[in-house]
Amino acid sequence: MAKKSKVARNAQRKALVAKYAKRRAALKARIRDLTLPDEERRAAQDALASLPRDSNPNRVTNRCALTGRPRGNLRRFGLSRIAFREKALRGEIPGVIKSSW
Repeated sequence: MAKKSKVARNAQRKALVAKYAKRRAALKARIRDLTLPDEERRAAQDALASLPRDSNPNRVTNRCALTGRPRGNLRRFGLSRIAFREKALRGEIPGVIKSSW
């Protein structure tokens, strides 16, 4: 089980990403627009840099929905490899069976 503080911090990051998503997208579009003068593009870069660091989607970590484990996650199921195996062997994940050949 992951520390509750790490899981809570990741939830805060998700909230910040959602809050600033439109603003970040608009600033990034201005930065990419080559028809704007260099001063305006530089101002957009400065504005983007002044946003909270945790508003960047890259800072959100994929964590297991059950345990909060940050490593070995299966995106399709939202579970870590350990939790996935336990649930799959108990038959709690529809369509997943143990293979044998």
